[in-house]
Amino acid sequence: MISWFEAAVLGVVQGLTEFLPISSSAHLLIVSQVFGWEDPGAAFTAVTQIGTESAVIIYFRHDIWRIISAWTRSLANPAVRSDPDARMGWFVILGTIPIGVLGFAFADQIETVARNLWLVASMMIALAIVLFIADTRGRKSRTLDRLTLPHAVAFGFAQAAALIPGVSRSGGTITAGLLMGYTREAATRYSFLLAIPAVLISGLYEATKIGSGPAPAWGPTILATVIAFGIGYAVIAWLIRYVSTKTFIPFVIYRITVGTLLLLLLAAGVLTA
Repeated sequence: MISWFEAAVLGVVQGLTEFLPISSSAHLLIVSQVFGWEDPGAAFTAVTQIGTESAVIIYFRHDIWRIISAWTRSLANPAVRSDPDARMGWFVILGTIPIGVLGFAFADQIETVARNLWLVASMMIALAIVLFIADTRGRKSRTLDRLTLPHAVAFGFAQAAALIPGVSRSGGTITAGLLMGYTREAATRYSFLLAIPAVLISGLYEATKIGSGPAPAWGPTILATVIAFGIGYAVIAWLIRYVSTKTFIPFVIYRITVGTLLLLLLAAGVLTA
């Protein structure tokens, strides 16, 4: 079982890595392996993500309220349906469908074979390459008010790729956004908004498993979730400022470095998959 100390460390890791395009689920697995701890499991990961997602809700509370308000009014008033905020509400809902369907269909694989470190390392490197291409070749001219239905669906499938540890929810959606020509800030901001329904639904569902079977107990899980919230809020504020003037290349280098090191440690038998 996960101890209080382990939960605190993993909460810090979750908070630091959830919003950066480096995969929080991969880092939770890697840290647990390096220190010889038990795999925290998909349930623990999903519940602690409620903490980081709560940070998103508070940080973007004004945007979220505006979107919900416009979307709700659009249900009864057709004239409001052209409002960018109302359309954003529909786009977030539609973009959540792919991860919901695929997450349900492949739930067993996600919680077992997908947590293999060989796969994690490979995905760390693979997405780094695609992110590099997207960040250096993308037009980076579209803003969120130009979001279209096909793009919203594409964002949704990119988010669904994060069901594989090592891909990264933010990494997948940001990369897709850059490839479609969105600015770094627009792609990053939308990745935050799009994740809210999926993370909350997944976290609440997985919460039913906490405290039973191999899942961690409630106490350490809550501790990790609270810590992840506090650190996650700070990371959001930093990342929004960072992407307004900087590139994602440091994250590309980091992903390739960690992925390569992980492959070497696995090949040498220092870590087990």
